[in-house]
Amino acid sequence: MSYRDTYEKWLASPALSAEEKAELQSIANDEKEIESRFFAPLEFGTAGLRGTMCVGLHNMNRHVIRHATQAFAEVILAEGPEAAKKGVAVCHDCRNHGREFAEEVCAVMAANGIPTRIFESLRPTPEVSFAIREYGCIAGVNVTASHNPKEYNGYKVYWADGAQLPPDHAAAIAARMEANDVFDSVKRMDYQEAIDKGFVTIMGEETDEKFLQNVMGQATDKAVVAKVADKFKMVYTPFHGTGYKLIPEALRRLGMKHVICVPEQMVLDGNFPTVVSPNPENPEGFALAVELAKKEGADFILGSDPDADRIGIMVKGSDGNYIVLTGNQTGVLLLDYVINAKKRMGTLPENAVALKTIVTTEMARKVCEVNGVQMFDTFTGFKFMAEKKNALESTGEGKVIFSYEESYGYMLGDYVRDKDAVTATLVATEMAAYYYDRGMTLYDAIQELYAKYGQYAEKTLNLVMPGLDGLQKMAKLMADLRQTSPTEIAGVAVREQKDYKDGSVVEVATGKRGEMELKGSNVLRYELSDGTSVIVRPSGTEPKVKVYILTKGETRAEADANVAKYAIWAEGLKG
Repeated sequence: MSYRDTYEKWLASPALSAEEKAELQSIANDEKEIESRFFAPLEFGTAGLRGTMCVGLHNMNRHVIRHATQAFAEVILAEGPEAAKKGVAVCHDCRNHGREFAEEVCAVMAANGIPTRIFESLRPTPEVSFAIREYGCIAGVNVTASHNPKEYNGYKVYWADGAQLPPDHAAAIAARMEANDVFDSVKRMDYQEAIDKGFVTIMGEETDEKFLQNVMGQATDKAVVAKVADKFKMVYTPFHGTGYKLIPEALRRLGMKHVICVPEQMVLDGNFPTVVSPNPENPEGFALAVELAKKEGADFILGSDPDADRIGIMVKGSDGNYIVLTGNQTGVLLLDYVINAKKRMGTLPENAVALKTIVTTEMARKVCEVNGVQMFDTFTGFKFMAEKKNALESTGEGKVIFSYEESYGYMLGDYVRDKDAVTATLVATEMAAYYYDRGMTLYDAIQELYAKYGQYAEKTLNLVMPGLDGLQKMAKLMADLRQTSPTEIAGVAVREQKDYKDGSVVEVATGKRGEMELKGSNVLRYELSDGTSVIVRPSGTEPKVKVYILTKGETRAEADANVAKYAIWAEGLKG
C-alpha cells in the first residue's frame, strides 16, 4: 500500500474524530507532508516508540498508541493467564496528550482482560520501574519522550524486572504490530468502564511514599549534610517536568535547608515555555537557574529532565561563574564518592561492582581499579545494565553499587532498573555537601579527581541526518566503515578494530581476529595507538549517528588537543 493509499484509508476510517479528519484534510494538497506522515509506521524497538504528535501512521497519536498497546497485550497474553493477571503499571510525564495516551493504554489492556495500575497524575520515570517491581506487575508502559522537543511524545515499555523491554520482547511486539491492522485489530474498553469493572487501579501518594523510603536509603552520610545545612545552598529546576514534587521532598528529608527552586520552571507545562530544549545536557536551558544562583549565592545548580530520569549539574568555578559538568564528569564524581563514602561508613560490599556503557569514559574504570571495585561494560541503555546487574547478583558474582552512562543517566539501589534522577539528585547533593564541608566546590572536586586518576577527556558528536533519506544515510555510513575500516584516524594508527555487531576484534598490524563477549549491537570501535577510543553508533531514538571520543593526555591541554583533533575527523564522516 502506498503512502497515499494509507492516507486515504486513515481519512476514511470511522475511528478518527471529526477534528482528526479535519487535520488530515488540511494537508490534502501537501504531498510532502502526507508522505512524511504515512510513508511507514513508527518503528517499534527496545526503546519503544517516539515521534512527533500529529495524526498519521508515522506519528504519535491515540491510534498508534492503541495499535502498539494491542500488540503488547497479545505478547503479554502469550505468557499465560497467570502472567497477564499480574497486570501492567502505567505512567506519563508532563508532555501534551500524556494523560490521554496513558488512559488509552489502560483502555486497550482492559479490553484484553489485563488489569493496569495507573498513577493519578504525572510521575518520574523511575517510579514506574519501581511500581512494576513493588506490585509484581508483568510489565509497564511510560508515556514520555524524555528530553525531546515539545512536539514529541513516546511510548516506553518495561518488563517484569522493571527494566526496559529486552530485544526479544520488543521484536515480538513489532511483529504483532506489523501483522495487526492499525484500526481493526484493536480491542478497547471505555476508560471509565475499565475503572468501574475493576481493571484499573489508581496509584497515588502511597506509592510515592514507598518509593521515597527506598530513595532515602541511598543516603550514605546525612550527618555531613546536617553539618553544612545552614549555609549550603543549591538551585534546582525540573524544567517544567515531573521532578517538581519528589525531588524537593527527597532533599528536604536529606536535611537540606536551602533548596532554591526556579519558580518559572516549577510550573508543569508540556510546551516548555522557558527553554528551547528541556534537556539537561544543554547549558542554555539553565539560564534562569544561573541567574537565580548568582542572586542567591548558590554553590551548585541541578536540573532534572521532564520525565526525571536524568540530571545535569552546573558548578561554581574559581571565578564565581557556573560551569557545566558533563555526564561523564558527574558520573565519575558520583562513582568515586559512592565508593569512598561507603568505605568510610563500612557499608561497601566485599564484591562491589560498578557498571558503565561502552561509550562512557574509561576514567570510571580507573576509579574502580584504584579503589578495588570491579567494573563491567554494557551496551548503551539501562536495560543492558539492568540485565548485567541481575546476572551478577543472581550468581553472587558481584553486588552492583552504581551504574551510569555518559548521557546523564545514573542508577543506584535495588528498587529500580532504570536511570533515576530522584535518587541521583539525593546522592549528588550529599556529595556536594561533603565537598563543601572540605571547602571545595564540585569544580574543585573534579580537578582533584583528574590529578588523582589521570587527565581524561571526552566528547560526543551528533551527526544529524534528518529527512526521509536519513536512515539510509546512517546505514550507508556504517556499511562503508565496515567495508573499508580506517587504519589511521587523524594521523594516528588504529591498533584494533572492534565490531559489536558480530563481536569481532581485528588487530590491524597482524590481521589477527579475536572475539569479544559483547555482541549484537550496531556499534564500531577503534582503539588507537595513543590510547584513544573512537566509537561510532547510530542513535536508537533520533535521526543521527553519534561519534564518541574517549581520550587521555599527560596534561589537561594535551587531552583537550586530542579531543579537538579527533573531532575534526568525526565531523568529516557526515560527508
